[in-house]
Amino acid sequence: MANGFDPRIGAAPRTATTLDGRTAVDAGLRSYMLSVYNYMASGVLLTGVVALGLAASGIAAQIFYGGGALRYVVIFAPLLMILLLGGTWGRMSTAGMQAFYWSFAAVMGVSMSVIPLLYTGTSIATTFFATSAAFASLSLYGYTTRKDLSGFGTFLLMGLVGLVVAMLLNLFLRSSGLSLAINFIGVLLFAGLTAYDTQKIKSLYFTVAGSEMVGKSAIMGALTLYLDFINMFQFLLSFMGDRR
Repeated sequence: MANGFDPRIGAAPRTATTLDGRTAVDAGLRSYMLSVYNYMASGVLLTGVVALGLAASGIAAQIFYGGGALRYVVIFAPLLMILLLGGTWGRMSTAGMQAFYWSFAAVMGVSMSVIPLLYTGTSIATTFFATSAAFASLSLYGYTTRKDLSGFGTFLLMGLVGLVVAMLLNLFLRSSGLSLAINFIGVLLFAGLTAYDTQKIKSLYFTVAGSEMVGKSAIMGALTLYLDFINMFQFLLSFMGDRR
């Protein structure tokens, strides 16, 4: 990495040019990462407001307990949106990416509005704060560590595929033991992805810095961390949450 750690820096005299260049890069990176985290946190907030609002109004109960195909549309809509994004984001403008991101966060809120109907408010709040603390620690580690985490990417991706297969299988088996294992592994998997994705987002900055891709890259990074947070929260809630 062009602006990464170099042990020779301490031994070489620092010129004004080196200081100015380093300061500019550090300031740009901080601004970029702050934008990523602001998008991510705002998306989580929007999702929570939509989910709690629909649950409190009774609309969530009508959607999920009223029968019909609407609940399946609501459940699978976020996945369909992510699949759609995969083939179109390269052609989107920054404004288009922003519109997609906020729409996705709102749709995810609709999908998650069943959670307050299934779990107590106390367990939801406790799990949310536990997830927030874990996410902050793991993301900070991914941002600050000098260890290259890219080698874990393939392992984490294989684990994610295996987790999805196990979840689909358990739809038919309905095994409580397998469900417990899925939730435990899910928490660990998305904990690892949080650190890995943070480092990847940070590294990507040095590729897109100064180009028109910076804005889109920040939104994509926020979406990645948003999904890590939401999935870790849901698996942790399934693992330790108190049902009504």
